[in-house]
Amino acid sequence: MDYEIVIGLEVHCQLLTETKIFCGCSTHFGNPPNQNSCPVCTGMPGALPVLNRKVVDFAVRAGLATACKITPNSVFARKNYFYPDLPKGYQISQFELPICIGGHLDIEVEGEKKRIGITRIHMEEDAGKLVHPEYEHGVSYVDYNRACVPLIEIVSEPDMRSSAEAVAYLKALREIVVYLGVCDGNMEEGSFRCDANISLRRWGAPEFGTRAELKNMNSFRNVQRAIEYEVERQRDILDGGGQVVQETRLWNVDRGVSMSMRGKEEAHDYRYFPDPDLLPVVVDEVWVEDVRQKLPELPAAKRQRLVDDYAIPVVDAEVLTADRAMADYFEAVVKLFAQPKAVANWIMVELMKLINEDKISITQCPITPQGLGDLLSLIDEGVISGKIGKQVFSQMYSSANNDPRQLIEDQGLAQMSDVGELAALVDDIVAANDGKVKEYQQGKVKLFGFFVGQVMKKTKGQANPQVVNRLLKEKIG
Repeated sequence: MDYEIVIGLEVHCQLLTETKIFCGCSTHFGNPPNQNSCPVCTGMPGALPVLNRKVVDFAVRAGLATACKITPNSVFARKNYFYPDLPKGYQISQFELPICIGGHLDIEVEGEKKRIGITRIHMEEDAGKLVHPEYEHGVSYVDYNRACVPLIEIVSEPDMRSSAEAVAYLKALREIVVYLGVCDGNMEEGSFRCDANISLRRWGAPEFGTRAELKNMNSFRNVQRAIEYEVERQRDILDGGGQVVQETRLWNVDRGVSMSMRGKEEAHDYRYFPDPDLLPVVVDEVWVEDVRQKLPELPAAKRQRLVDDYAIPVVDAEVLTADRAMADYFEAVVKLFAQPKAVANWIMVELMKLINEDKISITQCPITPQGLGDLLSLIDEGVISGKIGKQVFSQMYSSANNDPRQLIEDQGLAQMSDVGELAALVDDIVAANDGKVKEYQQGKVKLFGFFVGQVMKKTKGQANPQVVNRLLKEKIG
């Protein structure tokens, strides 16, 4: 029997604030254990939380970018549960009155567009982290550096019907929060992570099936694998006449299976109640409008604009806008060298190859937009050939010298275009290859490339190819 897959995602984004949500401790990742902690984030008696305004700004920014309504009055609540790395015995979150409600995000899978509803976005603090050293069996250490780090949780409607749709939604959402500058999107470090709620129901059934929640997925590939595994697990249970148990399951990356972790809690299990130490969060229209005015151009809009304004293929626009800084770099170069497709090709092929090899971002690239624009102009003007251009480009990257004209002059790389000099060289090559000339004239037209290659070899690639081609055609027909 076949079933309809029903998927909803809960995405946690760690916010890019310098300090935590309720105290002044640093949020810097990778510091020694418990260095970023204080009485507030470790829950010491009498220590009171103070809300970080930047967290509210970021939450509003995310809400506006996903078409949510911003709640004028939202309330922090205590979510009560025990875990060794939760020092207060509860987590400060939002429940009945979150800061953002009722948004959506549009995705596209195999050419089909679909709108995924967003139920809510709320602010909360992160828990700490348990460390289990391999060399100390049966021992756990607690690192509170992450405790009280600010998060927003983005909860989708159960609108996704395949693992492909779930991954497309996640990628689109990650792209947005990175563009907004509210999250770095690093899944491996856990600053962008998701839980997936998955259930199956018979086609046409009015109610959803019993859902299982999947955790511990730290890449798009693992999200897809985990969902597909869980779908098959539930299908086997239902086909066998059994019932799916509502539970939380962990995804085991190495084994490629999900494992039961605990029974799935309901809201009442957490005994939510308003946090008595925190006032309601009041966000007026002036605040919202101020955030709205500062929103950057979002990825989907930027992609479409690049296609419309620069007449580049959609696939090029998708590559260039995957990183906001990369799109900005592209547009900066086009302002200097107004051939968008050529600029896109150099960035996607030559530039991305080098920065990917060095594992750096475009913002760390030693070649500036001005440098690349100047280089492309020199190639276009015929000062150097495209082949020499790539050589100069490599030298610019390795030396951080953004004056290609200087590099060309210093190394004598300028293109040879003197007709008399090249004509003499062509005469010598033709005279030295009389047999091949006859073969060419008898129909072996591919030999023309041989003669061009000989000229380029003699000139170390500096001969103007257009002049060479014309001279050869005049000489050997």
